[in-house]
Amino acid sequence: MLNISDNNKTNIQDLQKFETIRNLSLRSSSRMLNKIIVTVCVLGILVLFLPWTQNISGSGAVTTLKPNQRPQSIQSVISGRIEKWYVQEGDFVNEGDTILFISEIKEDYMDPNLVANTKNQLNAKKSSLDSYGSKVNTLSSQIHFIESEKGLKLEQAQNKIQQSLLKIKSDSMDLVAVKTQLKIANTQFNRSVQLNNEGLKPLTDVEDKRLKLQEVDAKIITQENKFLSSKNEYINAKVEINRITAEYSEKVSKAQSDQYTALSNQFDTEAQVNKLENQYANYSIRNGMYYIKAPQSGYVNRVLQAGIGQTVKEGTPIVSIMPAQYDIAVETYVDPIDLPLINRGEKVRVWFDGWPTIVFSGWPDMSYGTFGGEIVAIENFISDNGKYRILIAPDKTEAAWPKKISIGSGAETIALLDTVPIWFEVWRVLNGFPPNYYKSTSIIDKEKK
Repeated sequence: MLNISDNNKTNIQDLQKFETIRNLSLRSSSRMLNKIIVTVCVLGILVLFLPWTQNISGSGAVTTLKPNQRPQSIQSVISGRIEKWYVQEGDFVNEGDTILFISEIKEDYMDPNLVANTKNQLNAKKSSLDSYGSKVNTLSSQIHFIESEKGLKLEQAQNKIQQSLLKIKSDSMDLVAVKTQLKIANTQFNRSVQLNNEGLKPLTDVEDKRLKLQEVDAKIITQENKFLSSKNEYINAKVEINRITAEYSEKVSKAQSDQYTALSNQFDTEAQVNKLENQYANYSIRNGMYYIKAPQSGYVNRVLQAGIGQTVKEGTPIVSIMPAQYDIAVETYVDPIDLPLINRGEKVRVWFDGWPTIVFSGWPDMSYGTFGGEIVAIENFISDNGKYRILIAPDKTEAAWPKKISIGSGAETIALLDTVPIWFEVWRVLNGFPPNYYKSTSIIDKEKK
């Protein structure tokens, strides 16, 4: 049942009988507390209207500006066994100084006289190449002489043909003359016989004419044989031309075949000479790779392959060197949401781990121990940590960076943007909005141009 009666209501006046209640009513501290609270609220509201410089913060490490100035590891180009060290960790080496010596482990290169033997083979092949060249020239001269001799022989055979033709002509004329003489002798014989029958010539005259007729008849047979012999000589002269042509063509073909064989051997020997020259150059260069030398002046940071007799393969890192001369820089990383606000040439504030620093990110003028930097490179591909890499070089218009900074030490960066009220910055951070887009004067001037 509800108690709706006024009988149990507490009377405030009854509390005044207690001394503690009376003391609390007389104290003025509550009024002071109220004033403090009101004052703090007013100051807080005023602070919200103070200027605040928006910025993009990042963390990274100290590095070098140029790639050839960063720590590098020296690898062995060839496989080998470590025989002797010439340096130790912390030593300073000049460019070209010997770091260690390795020996050969591949059986193809273990011959101590490999380079000299290859040189001898090369010289022998070059001599063989010269011999083939001389043989080719000799065969060319031989072919030329054969062609000249062939021409002379053919000219001689042509002369012989002309002689045979003249002889045939002469023998044919002699044969006609003998036939004429036979005709005359026959006429004289017939006339002598007729005159003898008539009693006008003696029988001795008839016998003389008969003998002369027989002599002329025998002479015509001889002359026909001579004429036929001349024709045979003419045919033999023509056959001789064909024989000479065939004979010297065979000689030329054989000489040309020998010449082509010599040329083939010459080209093959030339290819072997080129191969041996390549091998000789490779062996000579390989001999120089047994001594691993410093590519540039610097300090030996760490020996990666220790001991004597240890075997290393091609491309195995052996020792790490830090160059002596380098241009310092800072690599930092920014979130992808801030990347569009970063441009090359913009100014950045940098401070280093271990260096006395007092930093107010929103009020850069009140910071202490920061150094000026300038963005020189922006990576366009995201890194493994989910951020974009920015490379920062010292700002030449401000104080120089400390000389005692070591490569690899930590660094923090702030890229200054627009100046806004604190309440706007708080509202932006709470809502996850990016900073105001800001362009430096140099970027604006470039876009105008």
